[in-house]
Amino acid sequence: MTSIRKLGYAALLAAAIFNYAPTLSAAEEPAKGRFTLTHSVRWENASVPAGDYEFSYDPDSISPMLTITKVSGPRAAFMLLVPMREDSSSKGSSLLLLETSAAGSYVSAMQLPESGMTLHFRAPRVAEKQLAKTEAPAATLGQ
Repeated sequence: MTSIRKLGYAALLAAAIFNYAPTLSAAEEPAKGRFTLTHSVRWENASVPAGDYEFSYDPDSISPMLTITKVSGPRAAFMLLVPMREDSSSKGSSLLLLETSAAGSYVSAMQLPESGMTLHFRAPRVAEKQLAKTEAPAATLGQ
């Protein structure tokens, strides 16, 4: 009875390893491409100037980082955290989704249909100016 139980545990362990172990066929190709920004935008908390860019995103990396490199004018590079990735079955060309706020334009998502994913980004934090109201001390009488 114990040998059958041990064999059952071994089979269960082997099945679990094969189900959870990454395989080469499951690996996704890194997403790469080019885009042009016609005006400066905020991307997460980075200010990205207008120009031509190359990007790369490896969905199998340990930390989900999008790397963009400016290829026109003065070189600049940005590494941006991708807080949320969503599988997408949309067709068509890649898109950068821009939103507008009081502080200007910012990137909210990058649709990559040829890679089957959409990368979502947070709205940039805008430092709010706090104005402190100061009051003059009251004059004391009798001094």
